[in-house]
Amino acid sequence: MTARDRKQDNAKKNDYERTPREVAAVSKFQSRRTTQAPRIKVIKGGDHATLALDHPDNATASVLLMEALGTTDPDFVTDFLSQLANVSSQGRELDECAINFMLAIVKGIEPRDQIEAMLAAQMAAVHKATMTFARRLAHVDNLAQQDSAERALNKLARTFAGQMEALKRYRTGGEQKVTVQHVTVGEGGQAIVGNVTQGRREAAPDKAAAPQLAIADAKTAPMSIIENPTQAPVAVPRSSKKK
Repeated sequence: MTARDRKQDNAKKNDYERTPREVAAVSKFQSRRTTQAPRIKVIKGGDHATLALDHPDNATASVLLMEALGTTDPDFVTDFLSQLANVSSQGRELDECAINFMLAIVKGIEPRDQIEAMLAAQMAAVHKATMTFARRLAHVDNLAQQDSAERALNKLARTFAGQMEALKRYRTGGEQKVTVQHVTVGEGGQAIVGNVTQGRREAAPDKAAAPQLAIADAKTAPMSIIENPTQAPVAVPRSSKKK
């Protein structure tokens, strides 16, 4: 692209008028970005590299980063960044983009203390490993590689879900939320609390049908007849026939 083409392209961009929704979104983004924690930059010197904060004022950058990590201890931040760099980089070369990606995950979780910051870093590391094995699963050459990548991917995905649940429990203090709803029961009704299992409804008996007699089990012992020896037999009078 020539310089003339770039000027024409910039002129077209300047002629674009943003919608009210777009203006509000850009304004909100700029206001949040001004108070955002600084990025990490890798400074290479000879055969080694060091980490530094990408900000004009190092003191201000340190305060912003500690606030984003939920801590006031500079020693915690120093070793915390080193751990992120070791996990996100491959080999001895520090990957500045990967370090800032993992740091962005931690800052997005908005940890309130050092415990949450460490858990957020573990979540970032597990996410990175999950995506690595997801890529391997998509490029397997044989069944053995597929099984290995699939098992690792499932374990990492379950671990990440468990980490999210642990963070939730830690933030809520392990309290269980109970929702009470208003239930209205009419006259003559009955409210049941708990699981209700409704079986098959039997047909109503016919009033005109004769009552069914219970048939005793053949294995059941017959009921014994108790005779009272002290009671005299009662004579039953015979009815007389009329002539």
